[in-house]
Amino acid sequence: MKNKLKFLIKQSISKKIGTKWFKVVNVLLCILIVAMSNLDRLITFFGGDFNKPTKVYVKDEIGYYNEFESIFSEYSKNIKDIGKYKLEKTDNSIKKLKKKIEDKDDIIITLKKSDSTYIESDIYTYDVIETVPLQVFNATLNGLKSKVVMQTSGLSPEEIVAITSNVTINTITTNKELDSNAKAKDIISTGLILIVIIPFFLFITVLTQMIGAEVNDEKSTKSMEIIISNVPPKYHFISKILSSTSFVLLQGVLIFLYGAFALVLRGLFSNISSLTASNDVTNFIKETYELVKASGAIDLLLKGLPFILLLLVLNMLVYAIVAGVLASMTTNIEDYQQLQSPMMIIMILGYYVAMMASVFDGSVFVKIVSFIPMLSAMVAPVIYMLGQTTLLDLILSNVICVVAVYFAYVFGLRIYKVGILNYSSTNLWKKVFRSLKEK
Repeated sequence: MKNKLKFLIKQSISKKIGTKWFKVVNVLLCILIVAMSNLDRLITFFGGDFNKPTKVYVKDEIGYYNEFESIFSEYSKNIKDIGKYKLEKTDNSIKKLKKKIEDKDDIIITLKKSDSTYIESDIYTYDVIETVPLQVFNATLNGLKSKVVMQTSGLSPEEIVAITSNVTINTITTNKELDSNAKAKDIISTGLILIVIIPFFLFITVLTQMIGAEVNDEKSTKSMEIIISNVPPKYHFISKILSSTSFVLLQGVLIFLYGAFALVLRGLFSNISSLTASNDVTNFIKETYELVKASGAIDLLLKGLPFILLLLVLNMLVYAIVAGVLASMTTNIEDYQQLQSPMMIIMILGYYVAMMASVFDGSVFVKIVSFIPMLSAMVAPVIYMLGQTTLLDLILSNVICVVAVYFAYVFGLRIYKVGILNYSSTNLWKKVFRSLKEK
């Protein structure tokens, strides 16, 4: 019998990974992941120019263009998110300049004399100007105003600074328990949701659909009767669970390898490329890594990684068992999709709780959810990495999930034996509850 089980598992996996579609989809996935990780370079290759600066036409009517340029250069040096701007003095009319900036990101700034405020300025843009450059332009104009006031009013530089400077406000937090790594926490929770939770959500969807489609296909073609006459329902049930779960895990490992390959390629290109945007992205990744490392999250991840991976696998098994049981109770894929709706709702609940975990820091509800099978894979890793639970809690989630796998299999098998050869929905639930009482 064990040989038959091995044959069923091997046959099922070979059927899944031996198809042309599996190979084509994986090649496309690899290309897509590599392309997404090098999106800035692709845009540049097809005509985009990250190095092209935004032109700023300065119409100077008061003779302070050089001072404006000097102050702007000083301010923009210290701000990373401002981008590249090239100042250009112009004597053209505003009407002509407006035509120049049509459908462009270019900017027009006028410097005019004001009797009440010394300097008056208009900023023209075709689209809404971004917040960061607008703040820099405002600061530059205020700095220029201080210079004009100093030259025309007779006041000393110290007096002008004292008059024009903002009120000094010191914010003091009295909560000593406040976490100083709030930014790192946001990065960790967002990163886990993108790298772990969303892929897990997608893999579970694929897993449940795959099991449902296979079982219903065998029932609709009547091949189920032939299989069950040669193999006990127990081994058929196990083969469906293990083969589908193994396929999904294999696909997950392949996607991880594609991502690692894409990062290696990006690193190689970064060493030989002078593309500013690419270097900025690489620097951002390095800065983010250093920030997360400084928060202690890397050490935390290394300790908990084996248990996180085990928890993901165990939850997959729970979903696979439930999907197999639900599929055995239906006779076509349409009925199965309706029956699996509660399972999808559970998954969505886990996803939203994981997203909100960083907001509800220390919530007992979130901690309880992290111990519930089918939800724990999405919630437990996030709150563990956020420091809301300990490694012991993560291990406990695994233990509870092992128990859940055992009981789901034992009671699920009883239903599976009844439903697998049942082609009628009449009194199905009565049969299900009756089967649960039988040993």
